[in-house]
Amino acid sequence: MRQFDLAPLYRSTVGFDRLFSALDQFVSADSVPSYPPYNIERTGENAYRITVAVAGFTEADLSIEVKENALTLKGERKGDTARRVEVLHQGIAARGFERRFQLADYVQVTGAALENGLLHIDLVREIPEAKKPRQIQIATGQKTAAIEGEVQQAA
Repeated sequence: MRQFDLAPLYRSTVGFDRLFSALDQFVSADSVPSYPPYNIERTGENAYRITVAVAGFTEADLSIEVKENALTLKGERKGDTARRVEVLHQGIAARGFERRFQLADYVQVTGAALENGLLHIDLVREIPEAKKPRQIQIATGQKTAAIEGEVQQAA
């Protein structure tokens, strides 16, 4: 894989360090774990769903945490240790895991559900009104200026 040197960008930008750190993580995808498998789906214009295959895990074995812009999913089987079974072939992974997803700004987790061995995590991007684009009308001379329905006298 090709290596990119982001040092020139660090020298000429301010406040983009999180973006460059995320790019560094994506470029070094060699160490990214592949267990458990997952899908990321777009379910609407601003809605997403992460589906993770967690066969053999219960709600008590799983934890979901959102901190800053990172979603962390942890699984640790607390199975029945008193029951000893001789496994002749183990094709279903039972190991613990930790999977992290980097969330964009204003993406919030709205819910999670476990059904048929699949954990569904629903997310939505809610942009605050102050950050949404708005139309500003231009006034000429002594006419009034209207900004988002508010009428103000031009000075």
